[in-house]
Amino acid sequence: MISISVCMIVKNEEDRLDTCLKSLKPIADEIIVVDTGSEDSTKEIAARYTDKIYDYEWTGSFSDARNYAFSLASCDYIYSADADEELDSENIEKFIRLKENLDTDIDIVQMYYCNQLQNNTIYSFDRELRPKLYKRLRTFTWEETIHEAVRLNPIVYDSDIDIIHRPGEGHAARDLKAFERLISSGQALSERLTEIYCKELYIAGNKENYLNAKAFVAGLADSEGLSKDQIVRVFAIGSRICRLTGDIQGFIKYVTRAAAGEMMSSEICCELGAYFDECGDKNEAALWYYNAMHETEAYLDIRSKEEIPGKFLGKSQS
Repeated sequence: MISISVCMIVKNEEDRLDTCLKSLKPIADEIIVVDTGSEDSTKEIAARYTDKIYDYEWTGSFSDARNYAFSLASCDYIYSADADEELDSENIEKFIRLKENLDTDIDIVQMYYCNQLQNNTIYSFDRELRPKLYKRLRTFTWEETIHEAVRLNPIVYDSDIDIIHRPGEGHAARDLKAFERLISSGQALSERLTEIYCKELYIAGNKENYLNAKAFVAGLADSEGLSKDQIVRVFAIGSRICRLTGDIQGFIKYVTRAAAGEMMSSEICCELGAYFDECGDKNEAALWYYNAMHETEAYLDIRSKEEIPGKFLGKSQS
């Protein structure tokens, strides 16, 4: 049977931590809690389950904190947990069976993250696979009978374990401020982080966030070398920023560029629907909401494909 180190980074999690650790205790051989500056009873709650509690001075990087937590682990595999997760009894049993039977050639085990669509999260599915269990020390293996080479790609196993995600509140406001600090400091965002930033802006941004992001998004729209999907996302968030900050000229620019380049999306159609609705033209608004639902695909917010246009169309037909 493999051994498992549960590694967590926490801050002010007194409302959730006990439930989380209680559900993880049956599967953990050691629990490592890295606290990044709690001012509540987080560490006292953690002490009910482990004596491996460490203080870590926050650097502004979640990766730095997780790397530190992982460096403290000593078991065969590391389970990366958040305080707003829990396992129910059925999935605890599944996890125990996984421990008993896991092939140690496997480097990463994925599990289903559930409850994704609560609190304006950026995810498009309520249940999706995520890498959660990692082999602590990876062995490199030579492969092929001739032209031999070291296997570099990890062996990934998709389990049937469901992790219940119960966020007390969304993290978008915190994340958007972090993105703004990165951009203002001159740091370039990777393609992955740019996509996440656009999603969080579209789903949970406010007027201040939009004004702070306006120049960054305009720069992206005028840059070269972007993929079609990247451009569609940029035009979508650009149209939203301009509509909600009253920049109608900018709004028209993003929408017409998307239409001319055959890069319309459900999000842009919803923005057009909202614009015409605000102008009092319900028929034109209905046309664009219909296009959002039936003629285009969502790139930033899955709700723009069905839920948002569906609400308007339902009301207009009743």
